[in-house]
Amino acid sequence: MQTLTRITLDPDRMGGKPCIRGMRVTVGTIIGLMASGASVGEVLECYPYLEAEDIQEALAYAAWRTEEVEVNLVAS
Repeated sequence: MQTLTRITLDPDRMGGKPCIRGMRVTVGTIIGLMASGASVGEVLECYPYLEAEDIQEALAYAAWRTEEVEVNLVAS
């Protein structure tokens, strides 16, 4: 996994959801727009304070999260 420098997690911002560079734009918002067919250019038009690299990292973060494995542990 590459180092992600643009994805931030802050429990006091957006309910602790992963955001772009501490802003109130969540990774989920970006991924949702892309999944709906928006192009990188269209996302940048909607959020002109974002950069193309922000979108790339949001996609990388989402891909990484889908590969994560959660294991339920039983207390002994």
